[in-house]
Amino acid sequence: MPHLPRRATIAIAAVLALVSGWFIFAAWNDYSRKAAQDNATYTEFVDMAARGDVASVVFGNNVARATAADGKQYRIVVPVTDDLLSELRGRRIAISFDDGPDGLMPQTMTVLDKLAPVIIVGLMIGALALSGGNFFGMGRATRLHPDDSRVRFDDVAGVDEAKEELRETVEFLKDPHRFAMAGARVPKGLLLVGPPGTGKTMLAKAAAGEAGVPFFAASGSDFVEMFVGLGAARVRNLFKQARAKAPCILFIDEIDALAGKRGEANSHSEKEQTLNQLLVEMDGVVDGGDVVIIAATNRVEMLDAAVLRPGRFDRHIHVSPPDVTGREAILGVHTGRCKLATDVCLKTVARGAPGFSGAELANLVNEAALSAARQGRVIIHMNDFEAAKDRVLMGTERRTLALSDHERRLTAVHEAGHALVSVKIPEADPIHKATVIPRGRALGMVVRLPDGDRVSLSRAKLLADIAVAMAGRAAEELVFGPDAVTTGAEADFRAATDIARRMVKAWGMSESVGFVAHTAEPGSATSERMAWLIDEEVRRITDEGMERARRLLTGNRAALDAISEALLEHETLSGAEITAMAEPKLETEAA
Repeated sequence: MPHLPRRATIAIAAVLALVSGWFIFAAWNDYSRKAAQDNATYTEFVDMAARGDVASVVFGNNVARATAADGKQYRIVVPVTDDLLSELRGRRIAISFDDGPDGLMPQTMTVLDKLAPVIIVGLMIGALALSGGNFFGMGRATRLHPDDSRVRFDDVAGVDEAKEELRETVEFLKDPHRFAMAGARVPKGLLLVGPPGTGKTMLAKAAAGEAGVPFFAASGSDFVEMFVGLGAARVRNLFKQARAKAPCILFIDEIDALAGKRGEANSHSEKEQTLNQLLVEMDGVVDGGDVVIIAATNRVEMLDAAVLRPGRFDRHIHVSPPDVTGREAILGVHTGRCKLATDVCLKTVARGAPGFSGAELANLVNEAALSAARQGRVIIHMNDFEAAKDRVLMGTERRTLALSDHERRLTAVHEAGHALVSVKIPEADPIHKATVIPRGRALGMVVRLPDGDRVSLSRAKLLADIAVAMAGRAAEELVFGPDAVTTGAEADFRAATDIARRMVKAWGMSESVGFVAHTAEPGSATSERMAWLIDEEVRRITDEGMERARRLLTGNRAALDAISEALLEHETLSGAEITAMAEPKLETEAA
């Protein structure tokens, strides 16, 4: 259990002591009450009453407590009948009734039974209040001591620009007086913006490790509560912890869950109150030392404008996916604990993994190590990296899936269509591999990898991607006829439609719609006529992509048949093998 504040610990101990004391008292009272009574049978009770040895009787729920003339008490299980009551009254025995649980519970015990739950709940609420909304450690930050923080900037590769931005913060934490003497103020809030897996959390830990200061980590979702005041109390508690250990770094991951835009449909008063408390704490209304706040998000557009203004998150650091040099450096970090064969070239692996984030590259290295271990080796070879890349990009092989000959041939023709059109269009990405081995949810797959890192996409590239996506269905129609097509092109159509819709609505690549962005921003609206026009333009672009694919496949039918037959025979073909089979049959694409 996480460490609890002192007041919360006292309150919880009081609750546990009360509950334990109540059970001990109830058990002792029941034991002492039963020890003071002797059990008697109904026959013995009637005989005692006949002899005049019974002074009084208390009845309740088929149980009676009889008091003898000498003061001794007896407990009898006896049904209450009119005949029995008449006989007792005739012998002038005092009769009374008790409505307790067993007819014998003292009044004090009955009152305590009713009050005990109220007292316990009240003390639990008090404990919650004393803990500042942090009962049982909820919402507390994870604290990392400087001696335990072993992450340094050298351990984070591929984000050199972001590291340089953070070095100034590290220098401030090491020697804040130097900056104060110069009249400079280091930004108190740094916002790391970037896609998932690019190393934002690692950068924050490395900054704390380099500065040698405590590191507090929390998630934005830790503060989101539907109960009034709890989220704000947790924010106060977090900053109180950080100020007590200043100078330190306070890291809030996924801050968009805490600091989303106010006044929107998905917002509520408690969430806005929590955000207001965060803004107050960041303004430094309560003086508490040097606390540098680092936050991370991959959806900066979701953040409230008040969070992003100077004086709160003063500096925005963009953490982008690494380029080929950064990917090679990241691979070098993650393979540092592995034994690599002489044929492994990390530069080649990095060039074959464009767009991979740091987390994906770490997973790639781990999959390569697992591939070597499955074969009983401790040294990783280049083919292990190839197998790992196939596993990451295409999924796990499903060799046990039984397909009919017709399904295998149809899959081969479908994938051959994608591969051939990709080779025939210069703007399309080069083919890495094509396979008809079922992997994941797909029966076959063509993997294409760009030559290098792309910063922007041209219209020609987007149209080429649409034509390649349509080529699978076009190949099925050409070889098997329109009535024999299957549902295998669903994902292709979805991808092509998404590209076409973005071209029309966001990227201004439709002459009919014009250079207007039709996005789903709050408050924006699209007229019925414009929505119809957008749908027509999307349909036109995808139809043109399908016709382009059909034209290329028809003009290169022999190459299509050759590639599909080779896929049936070998199951997997490399990009070089597919290109070699397509080149002799090359036809010039009509302009």
